[in-house]
Amino acid sequence: MSKPTLLLFCACALAPLGVTAAPAPVALPQAVPAAATATPDPAQLRALHSRQAQWQALPEAERARVREAARRLAALPPDQQQTIRATFAAQDTRFREGWRLGPTLGAQFPKLEGLFGYLPIEQRDAALAALRQLSPEQLAQLTLIAQRTPPQERDKVRADFLALPAGGRDRWLHENVVR
Repeated sequence: MSKPTLLLFCACALAPLGVTAAPAPVALPQAVPAAATATPDPAQLRALHSRQAQWQALPEAERARVREAARRLAALPPDQQQTIRATFAAQDTRFREGWRLGPTLGAQFPKLEGLFGYLPIEQRDAALAALRQLSPEQLAQLTLIAQRTPPQERDKVRADFLALPAGGRDRWLHENVVR
């Protein structure tokens, strides 16, 4: 993943959670709209809690990458920080939301969205666990499968993938990539 992309992720997807570089906190300066200083409404609280849960669900290695990117972002001049935040904010909502899956899955989310962008709630945890267990090569194979799968077959392909034990994924991925 490119450094600017990871900085985008940091700047906008997780910075509102107060994610900073460890061990010394690094404040991420942000423009705070006047409305944001008021008591958050229930929808804002739900969104904040959701983002916090997503952060906590990330593997520690992913959180470390984000902390390092946050540290690098905070070291940039304010005008560059603002440019990065504005670039990220201009992206499609689904793209921005995909980055909350962390640097590894966030980078692949646009390619995986066809299969995993609209999951039934009962498949979400299993899907995230399975995706996070994939090696980079397996993830690349799955992105090819996702891009080649017609919409009418996505539910079946996703269900087949999620039903696999971890040891059966290599074979399934290879068989489905060459189809």
